[in-house]
Amino acid sequence: MIESFRWYGLNDAVSLADIRQAGATNIVSALHHVSNGEVWEIDEIQAHQDLIQEAGLSWGVVESVPIHEDIKQRVGDFEKYIENYKKTLENLAHCGIFTVCYNFMPVLDWTRTHLYKPLKDGSTALSFEIDAMRAFDLFILKRSQAFEEYSSEAIDAAKAYFDTLTVKEIKELTDSIIAGLPGAEEGYTLNQFNERIQAYKHLSKDDLHQHLIMFMQALVPTLESTKVQMCIHPDDPPHSLFGIPRVLSTAEDLDIYYDAVPSRNNGLTFCTGSFGVRADNDLLAMFNKHASRIHFLHFRSTLRDGKGNFYEANHLEGDVDMYAMVKAALTEEHRRKEEGRTDWEIPMRPDHGHQMLDDLNKVTNPGYSAIGRLRGLAEIRGLALAISRTL
Repeated sequence: MIESFRWYGLNDAVSLADIRQAGATNIVSALHHVSNGEVWEIDEIQAHQDLIQEAGLSWGVVESVPIHEDIKQRVGDFEKYIENYKKTLENLAHCGIFTVCYNFMPVLDWTRTHLYKPLKDGSTALSFEIDAMRAFDLFILKRSQAFEEYSSEAIDAAKAYFDTLTVKEIKELTDSIIAGLPGAEEGYTLNQFNERIQAYKHLSKDDLHQHLIMFMQALVPTLESTKVQMCIHPDDPPHSLFGIPRVLSTAEDLDIYYDAVPSRNNGLTFCTGSFGVRADNDLLAMFNKHASRIHFLHFRSTLRDGKGNFYEANHLEGDVDMYAMVKAALTEEHRRKEEGRTDWEIPMRPDHGHQMLDDLNKVTNPGYSAIGRLRGLAEIRGLALAISRTL
């Protein structure tokens, strides 16, 4: 696997020099300053690429080229934004960058209710608490349909949770959900967030599936001509939020998408943490079924409690069988190499590390401090080395 680290640019508290010392060789990054829907121009791409290369690293994966909300809803200027997306892909290929991670999550990107959950060892982790999410939806956001969608028991539990919150905690919860997490390209006020949600209320899961399929069908000719590999990231968390359905959370979702758009350039970012939040997802079976189109790996593990809550565990702990997943990835690489594929090595990055040690005293992107991810990378590297000796 190609060892990779995500880098958010010059404002990232984790520098390229830090990443190089961690042993990663590949950078996962994006042009976060370019507005959603606008074309990434060649000179902008090259300027970012030059920074990375000057540090002795390679920009191998784009994460992400965001998809404009008009495309997801197929309203307004969605056709213009699709054409802009094609041009961005062409420009990336011109610069020698051929792997693009993206997602199709409406309104919000990945979502957590708490960014610094204290753990027993003194480190902190990202977490998602279902009562906190419902309390936000019902009593802070005050979404008009929310009381119709939750059971009386769920509403009572959310109210009990909300009643314990201080003014400061209400603000922290609100900011955690809507202010924009690392990698999310947009943050909202409460009013803006409500308006964005209402724009989706007439769309079903089938509608969103079709919009995703039509978007990718429009891109496939460009992907195949430029050799760019798109790889969709699963929903995080993998279930409906705020009454809006999600379209890439289960094995069935994957089957629908890839049956409709079978081109191998329409690939998958296999995130063990996102898929692993659902106990009904058989990660190994899902990986093996779609292995030939997995172009990017996010290795992380979550620990769920069976009640809808989860937090980010250490990489070799939690509910994900990381041994099985790393072995599956190495086996697929071996198969590709034997097949003669030039893309046989799969980029992998450790994801969502704990804030720990000296990073507890620093201001870093939640989930993206240096030392927690360094631990994750080192653990996966050692696991991969041991497994590779047996293949």
